[in-house]
Amino acid sequence: MAELFKNIYNQKFFDSFTDTLIQIKSNFDKKSFLNCIYDNKWENRELKQRMRHISIVLKNHLSENFDKNSDYILRLIHQLEKNGIKEDSIEFMFLPDFIELYGLENYNTSIKAFEQITQFTSCEFAVRPFIIRYEVEMIKQMNLWSKHKHPMVRRLATEGCRPRLPWAIAIPSLKNNPTPIISILEQLKNDKSESVRRSVANNLNDISKDNPNMVIKLVKSWQGKTKETDWLIKHACRTLLKQGNQEALKLFGFESVEKININNFKILTPKVKIGTFLEFTFELENTSSSTSKIRLEYGLYYQKANGTLSKKVFKISEKEYSKNSTTPIKRKQSFKLITTRKFYIGQHQLSIIINGEEFNKTNFELIE
Repeated sequence: MAELFKNIYNQKFFDSFTDTLIQIKSNFDKKSFLNCIYDNKWENRELKQRMRHISIVLKNHLSENFDKNSDYILRLIHQLEKNGIKEDSIEFMFLPDFIELYGLENYNTSIKAFEQITQFTSCEFAVRPFIIRYEVEMIKQMNLWSKHKHPMVRRLATEGCRPRLPWAIAIPSLKNNPTPIISILEQLKNDKSESVRRSVANNLNDISKDNPNMVIKLVKSWQGKTKETDWLIKHACRTLLKQGNQEALKLFGFESVEKININNFKILTPKVKIGTFLEFTFELENTSSSTSKIRLEYGLYYQKANGTLSKKVFKISEKEYSKNSTTPIKRKQSFKLITTRKFYIGQHQLSIIINGEEFNKTNFELIE
């Protein structure tokens, strides 16, 4: 069995971390720190709960002064880097969490700390309460960060202000009106760092869920400028494309399906046992006298606990189909047990989706 990710916090890690901290704060009480870390709730804590617990215990073993503690953390990072610990070290994300937890009333010190810490481990989660509390100041600061020489600071400028960043608190004001952060995305859309450009795309994808027209307008103005920007806007529109937004589909060349037919659609496994696969097949016929660009997907309607159905879209292909052609398609969909989805027995449905238009919705049954 694979090791649980939360177990990155183990004895080896804490020995290394505390030994480094003692180099910064000679009177640091390693024994007391470890005793407090391994309390009677430690084993049951998940990853983010462990990060928060480490932040609290660390605070209790530093000082009561936030400015002094922030300085300890920055010096600690410098020492860790001297010791060969590389940047982007996810196990140290309790350091920005520390700033989030104890620095909200100390804006200036916290912002200076974020700028340094994010060059070592990402601060994208930790800055969000600051955006909610100090939105005007933080948007101004993130515009400044978008011009920073270090790519991880530039990435923080766009990743930190995503309206719907996964596993983080949402920013309601930016979900409602993302206009204040558009200048940040404009600044970074041609960034030389791929991770920064990807973050811009993810931010736009967030925006598209609440303000699709704003994203479509931006896409139109950015399209066709560079290969990198064209990739960015396509990735940014992935939710709109899955939703079958016709304006977004047309922007990427997915036009009418009037001359596209689905023939011989069959569900090969009308009764699917949990732990096995749904199998289906069909033929895609292009009756046009010219090549057709097709985004081909299928919709799976999972039964929920209350008996209603919930649709999830899966992509089959995105390519050009030759004129007057017939293409056989066969696919499998797993119903193996996974931690991120609970299956309910009973009637489910399957459909085929061509350029956002849905066809051939058919029932199948999930059984024990």
